[in-house]
Amino acid sequence: MYDTNNIFAKIIRKEIPSKLIYEDDQVIAFHDLHPVAPIHALIIPKGQYTDYLHFIETAPSETQIYFFQKVASLAKELCGEHFRLCTNNGSASGQTIFHFHMHIIGGKQLGGL
Repeated sequence: MYDTNNIFAKIIRKEIPSKLIYEDDQVIAFHDLHPVAPIHALIIPKGQYTDYLHFIETAPSETQIYFFQKVASLAKELCGEHFRLCTNNGSASGQTIFHFHMHIIGGKQLGGL
């Protein structure tokens, strides 16, 4: 079940400030508060999706396409051709905020997983 008081929902509603990178009516992107690389951004859809599977299973296909196209364009804009995209699905994978989001990581040589 989606928690409307999670930190990303509050960022979308402008109740909590963020270092905004991009925003439109469907997505918002901002700098991570605890970056693991020189470039570490989060991009989230504005809809109420708890995780990747929830997004894929319930979001309209147009919403999914738009989101992943925006992820690609922002990743290229921020990092050029070299970046890592990451999302966690569920608490056992390390997800701590249950609003679907992707990390865009780059700006340095990244090690293997």
